[in-house]
Amino acid sequence: MSFVALDSVKLGAVLDTLCPMHLLLDGTGHIRHAGPAMRKLSPGGAPEGMHLAELLDLRRPRASDRMEALLALAGRKLHFALRMPPRTELKGVLVPLPSEAGAGPGGEAPAGAVLNLSFGISIVDAVRDFALTSADFAATDLAIEMLYLVEAKSAAMEELRRLNTRLDGARIEALEASVTDKLTGLRNRRALEPVLTRMAETGTDFALMHLDLDHFKGVNDTFGHAAGDAVLQAVACRLTSGTRDRDTLIRIGGDEFLLVLPEQSRTEAVADLAHRLTGEIARPIPYGDRRLTVSASIGASLSRGYDPLDPVRMMHDADTALYAAKAAGRGIYRLYTPELGQMGAGRPG
Repeated sequence: MSFVALDSVKLGAVLDTLCPMHLLLDGTGHIRHAGPAMRKLSPGGAPEGMHLAELLDLRRPRASDRMEALLALAGRKLHFALRMPPRTELKGVLVPLPSEAGAGPGGEAPAGAVLNLSFGISIVDAVRDFALTSADFAATDLAIEMLYLVEAKSAAMEELRRLNTRLDGARIEALEASVTDKLTGLRNRRALEPVLTRMAETGTDFALMHLDLDHFKGVNDTFGHAAGDAVLQAVACRLTSGTRDRDTLIRIGGDEFLLVLPEQSRTEAVADLAHRLTGEIARPIPYGDRRLTVSASIGASLSRGYDPLDPVRMMHDADTALYAAKAAGRGIYRLYTPELGQMGAGRPG
């Protein structure tokens, strides 16, 4: 082995430890040796024999890729990018080699150089893209500490994200529970005001149905509260099945329900829905070996009958229509009209 070749081997071994991301260039700009980290960044893992310009693109300062031009930039901060995807950006500094170490046999070639490289701010992406580990960096490279900090920050951010997700979930569950009737799963009275406010703010036509069960007290008195609960749950299921997802079903207390029906403004459509619901609720409800029977009276009001819209008045008028239905024989539907209001229909004693 020649003296120069032996020198290069020794120099490469030293540089592999001190700066694993180095390239040892000969006098023509060809790569004579690459550090272990640079091998991971190179096509096929063996860049030896390639010209520097085949591996790296010099971005700044702009210069020829001839070795003479590169040597003129010795000591300056150089900006490169890998020629091959993902075109990772690199920072570097070029240091000329003494002619004894860089010259070829017989001294006919110009001196070579050592190009030491680093990732700069692209280090996080580079570690991911090239599966780099701490062994690919010099022991004194502060990039390792930065990577630990980045990893710790990422872990902390991920834990914070998970915590926020859990807190958001708990908040949503608490909010949902606060407006949900535990027995039936329908909305409770707390949900009524926000729903009516939204209807008023959007100007959406809607129908308001007030539904009250007939003969429910007899079920409770005869068969007990458990049977009454079973009836309420069955009625809630039938109301849910008979209405749309965008409708809001509210149990306002006891055996009374309120239905807010967006975009329901036709008298015929509301009457048809009321008749279907009363028919469904009148079907016997299985309870153990018994079949319990109730009916429903319904009163309704339509928002298009109010100018300006007055949800409180609509509630009152739907209530008036409900008890007009009860007074007419129960299991009946009535729509509020001014004439009905003048008759003074109210809750039966």
